[in-house]
Amino acid sequence: MAGAAPKLRADDRADRTMSGRHDRALRAALISVMVPLSLTLVQCGKAPDPAANSQANVQVVAKTNSQSSNARLASGDTFEDRFPAPQFRERFPSASESFLQRQMSDFSPKRAVQSQPEQASYKVASLEPQVPYKRPAREDLTTLVSMKSSAFPYFGNNPASDAPFLNISKGDRRGHRSYSGRVYWQDETYSDSRVLVHVPEHFDLRKPGVIVVFFHGNGATLERDVRDRQMVPKQVTDSGANAILLAPQMAVDAADSSAGKFWQPGGFKRFMAESADHLARLTGDPNSARAFANMPIVIVGYSGGFLPTAWSLEVGGISDRVRGVVLLDAVYGEMDKFASWIESHRSGFFVSAYTRHTARRDRELMSMLRQKGISVAEDMDGPLRPGSVVFVETGEGITHRDYVTRAWTRDPLKDVLVKMAATPSLALTRVASTNP
Repeated sequence: MAGAAPKLRADDRADRTMSGRHDRALRAALISVMVPLSLTLVQCGKAPDPAANSQANVQVVAKTNSQSSNARLASGDTFEDRFPAPQFRERFPSASESFLQRQMSDFSPKRAVQSQPEQASYKVASLEPQVPYKRPAREDLTTLVSMKSSAFPYFGNNPASDAPFLNISKGDRRGHRSYSGRVYWQDETYSDSRVLVHVPEHFDLRKPGVIVVFFHGNGATLERDVRDRQMVPKQVTDSGANAILLAPQMAVDAADSSAGKFWQPGGFKRFMAESADHLARLTGDPNSARAFANMPIVIVGYSGGFLPTAWSLEVGGISDRVRGVVLLDAVYGEMDKFASWIESHRSGFFVSAYTRHTARRDRELMSMLRQKGISVAEDMDGPLRPGSVVFVETGEGITHRDYVTRAWTRDPLKDVLVKMAATPSLALTRVASTNP
């Protein structure tokens, strides 16, 4: 009995030791749980720490990406496989590829014909509240067009003699013996059917306009003389008038004034009708032929150009469309035809400038008109009005050869067109303004 007590005490101590260790372990576990919880509860009353959150997010994203990357690598389907980066060639293809490459010119405004009002407005954000409409810029158009109704070739009669115009032959070759006795061959002198057409850059079909028909003199060609030496297209452009120029080739570089097809009844009308179709195509709107076919006409005859001018007025078939006649040292005959047109077309104007070479015939024409009660002015100082009849004598030093560029003033054709355009009452544009 005596030996049993110590053993019990030893077991009791062992039990208490084991129980203490258990309690300590339990307290440690509770502390390890309670401390983070207490910290979390403390943090509930504080603002979040961006650095801590960012670091946590980076760790989470990195872990997620790592897991996703491992999964895609295992399956062989990567982000690059499903969403490949665009290549340079896919954004900017080469010229040989199917996608059409655009140039800046592709986005420039295109010319509109009869579609935009002259002062239409367009709003442009952040720039200006109103931007007025502006016609697209373009250059002068000067070209040569072959026309069936032009003066030559001509196989009819000469109305002065009622004999065939081609009145001489040599083998298979045919020609014309002129009044001077000189022979001009048809294949060299009377076979050019071209017409010089000039459309100034500022010409606008939507506005009232006029067609200037220029009959050149003897010894001339369209390129060398009408265009380059006499500068007729330039004078039309420089005038600023809303005008187009037509200049048919007459006898090529010959001392001959023959009118060819303009001798025929309706010849001038056919010429103007064909010209309207060509002008419509050249200006880019085939539907505008009707406007050109009704536009008023001003005929200008220089030197030997008096003959086709006179016959066009007499038998051309559209003398009512002719609103003005300008003769530049050109009254060599046919005074009765000019006087008749002036008398019956008082809404038009007539101007004849002359040197000593034609002075006698110009004075004779003035006398004829005064006898008919028609007032005649003898200078170009006044305004050009409907019914104006003006004769201007130019002094010494003014040569016949240079008369188209220097008469009563430099560039006389330009001066006439400027005066015409500056006179609202001149009624030259009534037909054009009502038909387009």
